Amino acid sequence: MAITLLPQTIRDSYEVHEWRHACSILHSDFPNEWAEAVDVISRFRLQRTMIEAAGGGLSPISNWFNTEFLAYGWVETSFDTQIVVDNLPRVTPTHSVDCFKNRVALEIEWNNKDPFFDRDLNNFRLLFELDVISLGIIITRCDALQGIFNTLGKGKSYGASTTHMSKLLPKVNGGGAGGCPVLVFGISPTLYVDNVPANPNP
Repeated sequence: MAITLLPQTIRDSYEVHEWRHACSILHSDFPNEWAEAVDVISRFRLQRTMIEAAGGGLSPISNWFNTEFLAYGWVETSFDTQIVVDNLPRVTPTHSVDCFKNRVALEIEWNNKDPFFDRDLNNFRLLFELDVISLGIIITRCDALQGIFNTLGKGKSYGASTTHMSKLLPKVNGGGAGGCPVLVFGISPTLYVDNVPANPNP
């Protein structure tokens, strides 16, 4: 499978899935974006302080990825799209993409409600059909992280109806992205780092 194009360190640290040859397309047709995505994804570590951060607003995980991709010129992007039928324009609204560069769209879904996956995949489908993007990437979390969340007393913050891999796979396999190639990375427990210093005076 083309997933073997990814460095072994990524394949060991993430749960990776692809549809419609997304990995080969990214590697062959977009070598710069491939190298940048590989670099950012390779450097990520899931720190305990990120998980324990207070809720509200953008999560530290999403913020980390957004910041690192922005440094490479991947920017949040909205598209003004419409379809013309018999000379009559019909607005086809799309949602903004978290990170976009050179026909590659990337979304980070750490802990949103799972309908956000439907939104992302439908967005990929429409933008692909309009020849705006060539593939979509989603970064989310593996189900196996739940054990870590429970140990840290944060399990209730990461409920079964939020964005994680077992919620995403049926949606993609069911054709949620249409003909758009999709590449998915699931953050696994291998990336977890307990970066909270021990209490010197227990």
